[in-house]
Amino acid sequence: MTTEQAMDGSVEFHRNPRYISQLTRNTFAMVLAGGRGSRLQGLTDWRAKPAVPFGGKFRIIDFTLSNCVNSGVRRIGVATQYKSQGLIRHLHLAWSFLDGRMGEFIEIMPAQQQVDESFWYRGTADAVYQNLREISHAKPDYVLVLSGDHIYRMDYGRLLAAHVEREADLTVACIQVPLHEASSFGVMAVDADNRIQAFDEKPANAQPMPDNPAVALTSMGVYVFNMRFLCEQLQRDADDPKSSHDFGKDVIPHCVRHYHSYAHNFADVRVGEGDEAPYWRDVGTLDAYWEANMDLLQVSPHLNLYDDSWPIWTWQPQVPPAKFVHDDDTRRGVAMDSLVAGGSIISGATIRRTMLFYGGHVHSHSVIEDSILLPKVVVGRNCQLRKCIVDRGCHIPEGTQIGIDPHEDRQRFHVTASGITLVTRTMLGQDVNILR
Repeated sequence: MTTEQAMDGSVEFHRNPRYISQLTRNTFAMVLAGGRGSRLQGLTDWRAKPAVPFGGKFRIIDFTLSNCVNSGVRRIGVATQYKSQGLIRHLHLAWSFLDGRMGEFIEIMPAQQQVDESFWYRGTADAVYQNLREISHAKPDYVLVLSGDHIYRMDYGRLLAAHVEREADLTVACIQVPLHEASSFGVMAVDADNRIQAFDEKPANAQPMPDNPAVALTSMGVYVFNMRFLCEQLQRDADDPKSSHDFGKDVIPHCVRHYHSYAHNFADVRVGEGDEAPYWRDVGTLDAYWEANMDLLQVSPHLNLYDDSWPIWTWQPQVPPAKFVHDDDTRRGVAMDSLVAGGSIISGATIRRTMLFYGGHVHSHSVIEDSILLPKVVVGRNCQLRKCIVDRGCHIPEGTQIGIDPHEDRQRFHVTASGITLVTRTMLGQDVNILR
């Protein structure tokens, strides 16, 4: 790998494919996928947040795992805990193509009380600590610690190259967010060389960047550690009775105070976005989840799922193509500015600005607008849905109106402050056994 001096005096990193390939082969990725994501309300009553469907055919975790595979990091552990069976099933179906004979694998690491029989995973750092023995079997030089519940595309190889070039102990991928949103993230301050000077996890009053008071520099939950250094820090944290055993609250602040810890700008390692602002979404609320899915319906969406150079890998059932039927004056099966997955049937209904996952069926004279219908949703005749998120397998009875009268909707469903209505099988009084 070589470096060059940019016109503004900063250092630019250029990939040498062979060097980066060797670097990524010597890296183990630990994906933290055990959280519920309670702010998603009923969407995570029966599944972990990383397993929530997204983008018409994917699961949220597919974006992090695709970043790993596309970057050449093909030794991956996934730590699971909360209601993980649906996630585990998806990982088996979607990610079994990695070849163990070539040293490639995705290993599921459920909480197993490996250190002490009195507790499961107590925090993000403890989830990695309890699996250090398994990670060590892979003999990596570096460990990527990743969140499994964010939507973005990143070349981890370039991040690793920057980490090695700086001789860092720890590198944290960072992104600028509006100051009023910064209290939900780890906020950092850096010097002219991007060495982290301070790190504050979810501060009540976040400090803005010195050159832009409207934004703060925040952690993306993407960390690079030298393997030996990670082992030392996790053992120290495990021995500390006052620790909450969390990376953001405990491990990262300690490393910043005592070791070579650097921030790396996401804009330098993102994939395929040209001159646009870097795309990264924490879809941790119903409003954020709805907005991120709706973004994909744009003529030229910021997140380009059609980019063959950086595919998002997943599993989907073998289903027939989507079908649109009836072309009469009184009923016409049409969809405008929408994404409609395979196996769906639009039968004399109108779909506008809507995402319909696989196996959906919308019957005659119904109108669906600005909505997200997860897999196998059936909408009866003469229904009207507006700004809804409808969970997997829901059957909307004939003549139902949702999203028209917020007061009436709140009697049965969950309505956000911005007017997004969540509909689940539980809310409809229907059997929940098909969920996940």
